[in-house]
This record gives sequence, C-alpha cells and structure tokens, in this order.
Amino acid sequence: MSVEVHVRDNNVEQAIRVLKKKLQREGVYREMKQRRFYEKPSEKRVRQQQESVRRARKLARKRYE
Repeated sequence: MSVEVHVRDNNVEQAIRVLKKKLQREGVYREMKQRRFYEKPSEKRVRQQQESVRRARKLARKRYE
C-alpha cells in the first residue's frame, strides 16, 4: 500500500491535508486503532460479521434510493 502526495509550490500544509484525507479513505487510521490492542479471534469474527451486515444494509439502502 503506497500513498503518494506531491508538494506544489512549496505548499506543505496543503500536501499534509491531502495526505491525511488519502490515509482516511484508505482506512489506515481505522486499522491503526484496531491494532493498538490485541483482539481475540472470537471478537474479530463478531466485528467482521457486524461490518459485513452494515455494508449489506448500506448497499441495500443505496439500491432503493
């Protein structure tokens, strides 16, 4: 996973904002938060199942709109 940001006209602040937005979209912050503590395999299964249900409901909502 490589994220690349180009700095234009020595505008580092804008490049940092773009970098943060890209990392957020890639889910890097969420993954760092999850990896901060050990997660039991049973808890991991439950979380993944809940995420799957959430994605399915979101997709169903988008189809009916």
